[in-house]
Amino acid sequence: MIPRSLAPLVALAAGFLASPAPSADPPGSTIAVELSNFAFAPATIELVHGRAYALQLTNTGSGGHNFAAPRFFAAAAVDPADRRSIRKGGIEVGKGATVTVRFTAPAAGHYDVRCTHFLHSTFGMKGEIVVS
Repeated sequence: MIPRSLAPLVALAAGFLASPAPSADPPGSTIAVELSNFAFAPATIELVHGRAYALQLTNTGSGGHNFAAPRFFAAAAVDPADRRSIRKGGIEVGKGATVTVRFTAPAAGHYDVRCTHFLHSTFGMKGEIVVS
């Protein structure tokens, strides 16, 4: 039996032990990017160096598109299970498909992104990843 004078202290300790410990880093974020006919939305993706993210690419266009960022993918720490989705620095996303790639953001800098399908970047399908 707990003495009445210690009851508030015991309740406080029980509440502290039951609550989850704060993490040093917030959990990773999902960055949703829509690939439509000749545009990325958003066209600029802002990330923080060293943070974990999931890049979710969804193709809503009338044909195939890709998300090519060779310098970025070479520098990022891509989850080994997702590395196979990246070929020649880009990710192919078929019509109506969604591809998700998990990674940790690389060093600060600006990384170009474009669709390498014939004339797509000329028509405006380009953007950038900014890591701070």
